[in-house]
Amino acid sequence: MNIYDFTVKAQDGSDVSLADYKGKVLLVVNTATGCGFTPHYDPLEAMYKDLKDQGFEILDFPCNQFANQAPGSDEEIHSFCTLKFGTEFPQFQKIDVNGETADPLFAWLATEKPFEGFGKGLKVMALKKFSDMNNKTFGDKAYIKWNFTKFLVDREGNVIARFEPTTDMKEVRKAVEAAL
Repeated sequence: MNIYDFTVKAQDGSDVSLADYKGKVLLVVNTATGCGFTPHYDPLEAMYKDLKDQGFEILDFPCNQFANQAPGSDEEIHSFCTLKFGTEFPQFQKIDVNGETADPLFAWLATEKPFEGFGKGLKVMALKKFSDMNNKTFGDKAYIKWNFTKFLVDREGNVIARFEPTTDMKEVRKAVEAAL
């Protein structure tokens, strides 16, 4: 099994086969518009503009399961991202990434590259506290620990890396460039 076995919903509700992205390096991200990590949209968009011609795509999946930080409709979220951050990469329908209603794509991604921790530091300790409280409701189906978790997928559709939101975006870009 690889990422090409999944179908997701476009913003308009139509089905999108991820096989449409065969041969590309993908960065799959669960996002939120009201999160402390929302500024990640800036380096994500910069990376997309710089690398899309080399076969790179970012797949953006808004999610409201973390402290209600993406409460808007799909259209409101898309407008916010395009107006505030100038995003041009594909954004899909809002989904759940945890629990019984978790999108199968994210359940699979997290199984392929499980959570290994947020790292170290004061911010990390605070995030871990919020994450632990939030994810108690999902039990063993707490696949994603917070917004802006990123999965790097190679050109063959295999998950090769997971980046928590606390990972420096320069490190994410370096891994994307290596995969290209």
